Amino acid sequence: MLEGYAPGYGQDALSMMSSRSAVDRAAFAHPLVEPGACVVDLGCGPGSITASLAPLAKVVGVDIHLPVLPVGSAVDFVAATAYALPFATGSVDVVFSHALFEHLANPGAALTEIRRILRPGGKLALSTSDWSRAKIRPRTANVDAALRGHYLLRRRAGGDPFAGRNVGAWVAAAGFSGITERTRFREDLSYRSLALYVESRLAEALSGPPAKDHDQLTSAARSAWSWTRTAAVGDFHQCWQEVTATR
Repeated sequence: MLEGYAPGYGQDALSMMSSRSAVDRAAFAHPLVEPGACVVDLGCGPGSITASLAPLAKVVGVDIHLPVLPVGSAVDFVAATAYALPFATGSVDVVFSHALFEHLANPGAALTEIRRILRPGGKLALSTSDWSRAKIRPRTANVDAALRGHYLLRRRAGGDPFAGRNVGAWVAAAGFSGITERTRFREDLSYRSLALYVESRLAEALSGPPAKDHDQLTSAARSAWSWTRTAAVGDFHQCWQEVTATR
C-alpha cells in the first residue's frame, strides 16, 4: 500500500505541528525518561516536542520528511522511515511517538522495528488519534459527509483515521508487555478551524487528476463548503489514545 502524510506540509499543518510541546503531548511519557537516557522521538515533524524533551535526556528526532526538520538546533535530527531506523539493536532506552501511527500503512512493521532498537526493559510511549471518538458538535449531515471525505483521504494516503482504537492490540501483537492505555481528549483546533482544514484538504485532493473516488470526494467537498459557511461556533476535541509498554 502506498503511504503518505495526508495533512500535507502547508503552513496550516506546519503551524499546528509546531504548536505542540512535550509539556502537554508527552506528559504521559515523562515518568519513563530517566536522566541521561537515549530517547528517540519518532515522527517528530518540526521538532517542537523533541526540543522540549531534550532537557530530560539525550533525544534524537526522526522524521521521513527532511524539509520539516529544524536546522541549527542543539537536538540531533535524522531523516529516516519508521520501518528502517538508523539505530543499533538494543541501543535506545525510550521511543516516543505522537501523531504518527494513524498515518502508517503497516503499524505492525513499525512496532517491530521500534522493538528492535529498544534495549531489553526499554520503554515505548506513543499516542495516536481516533477520529471515530472525536467530540464534534454540532454534528450536522454536512459535517458528517465532509468528515467521511476526510477519512477517505486518510485511507487513500495509507493511514487509518481510527488507529487509536486498535493501537493497544498492535503493540501487544508486536511482543511488548506491561501495556497501559489512557484516552485523552484535546482541543487541537477550533471547530471553525477544523471545518476550514477539512475543506482545504478536499479541495486540494480534487485539484489533481480525477480518481475512482472523485465523485465521492466532490460530494464531500460540497458538504465541507457548506460546513465552513455555517461553522462559526462549535466544539471539537480530538480523541488521543496514549499507550505505554515495555520491551
